[in-house]
Amino acid sequence: MHIVIMGCGRVGSALAQTLEQQGHTVAVIDQDPTAFRRLGSSFGGRRVTGVGFDQDTLREAGIEEAGAFAAVSSGDNSNIIAARVAREMFGIENVAARIYDPRRAEVYQRLGIPTVATVRWTADQMLRRLLPSGAEPLWRDPTGGVQLAEVHAAASWVGHKISKLQEETGVRVAFLTRLGEAILPTSQTVLQEGDLVHVMMRTDEVEKVEAAFAEGPKEGGH
Repeated sequence: MHIVIMGCGRVGSALAQTLEQQGHTVAVIDQDPTAFRRLGSSFGGRRVTGVGFDQDTLREAGIEEAGAFAAVSSGDNSNIIAARVAREMFGIENVAARIYDPRRAEVYQRLGIPTVATVRWTADQMLRRLLPSGAEPLWRDPTGGVQLAEVHAAASWVGHKISKLQEETGVRVAFLTRLGEAILPTSQTVLQEGDLVHVMMRTDEVEKVEAAFAEGPKEGGH
């Protein structure tokens, strides 16, 4: 996958290096050309000097062939504008914006842009939003028969209750990460845009569960 990153600070450079090591092609945008030094001489991706929400700059970074976009500059407004341009002008589905002010994060989340508030920020969380497919195991019991994993839920699950998700996929939802905070859901909790879903499931049923999460809910009520 080709991934475009706006911002070459500590977070952006670490994200770029990690993604490249995983075999993805990466382009990094920053207004300050000296910021690219953080990438090191071994970085093989594109270095694009410019403003990350400028359409020509984004095109130079290969946004038209990109599968994901991360806005991790030092400015909340720049990040959210760039994320919206990537999604609305170029149709990029996997978009994430880093937000310093957690009070604003919820507002941006309602615009359909998954946000990662810096207070709770982890590189893993950003990576999971950019590369959402598959289950990421977090814990296994000593026998290896049961595991706790984060599973990517299709957008069509948004608005449905956790009870429906559990019933149709055969998992137990252990907790959700919402706006950077871990919450323990009840059966009445409704899945929201940007929620990360952590489930307990049998290890031999991982593929079946991933497929059910990706397929979305069956026809019927919430």
